[in-house]
Amino acid sequence: MLFLLTGEVQIGKTRWLEKLVADLAERGVLCAGVLAPGQWVASAGERADGNGYEKLGIDNVLLPGGERVPFARRRDLARADGTFDERSQAARAELAWHISDAAIERVNAHFEKLRFPARAEADAESEVPPPPRQPGLLVVDELGRLEIWRGGGLAEAVALLGEGPTVAFPHALVVVRDYLADDAEALLADVWPDRIRIAPDEEGRAAVLSVALARCKSTYGDER
Repeated sequence: MLFLLTGEVQIGKTRWLEKLVADLAERGVLCAGVLAPGQWVASAGERADGNGYEKLGIDNVLLPGGERVPFARRRDLARADGTFDERSQAARAELAWHISDAAIERVNAHFEKLRFPARAEADAESEVPPPPRQPGLLVVDELGRLEIWRGGGLAEAVALLGEGPTVAFPHALVVVRDYLADDAEALLADVWPDRIRIAPDEEGRAAVLSVALARCKSTYGDER
C-alpha cells in the first residue's frame, strides 16, 4: 500500500509523521527513509507562525539510523549568509528553500543503499545501516517540485518507490504538498495500484497502523 500524506503547508505533517514512526518502532515495525523536520526559533517577527515560531530551515533525518543532515535553508537567509548557489537545482527551480546539491547527494546516497542492500552490506566502511531484513515501511518526507516536475532532487527515493512493493518495503508513505498530489499519484500509479491519500490526523494514523501491523503479524505471528 502506498500512503500519500498530503495537505497545506505547515499543518504539522512532519511532526505527525515523527510520532507515527516512533509508534511503529515501539510495535516492532521498522521505518527506513527520511524525515524532514523544520529548524524553528522563537520569533515575534513577521514570519512567525501562530505559535510564535519562525522556520529557518529544514533538516533531513535518515532512517533508521537517525543521522541528521542540514538540508535546506530559507532562500532569503541563504542569500544573506552567502551560502546561496545560483547553479544549484533549487536555485534553477526557483524554490523558496535553498537546498545544496551536496545535501541532495548525501540523502540520495542513503536511498541508494536502501535500494541496493547487497551493495550496502558489502561496504564495510559504510556508516549507513543496511535496509531492514524484516518488512518495514518506506518513508519519504517529501517529494516536491524537483522530484515530481523536474526528475531531480531525491531521484534515488523516486527510483526506490518506482520498484513498487517489495519484500523489504511492502508499504510506503510519501509526503507531498496538496497541489502536487495528483502528479505524485500519477508518477507512481503503475507500480502502486493500491494507494490512498491520508491527512495528518487520527484517521490517517489508523490507516497506516492497520496495514503495517497486519503485515508484521502475518510475518511473525504476533502483534509486535
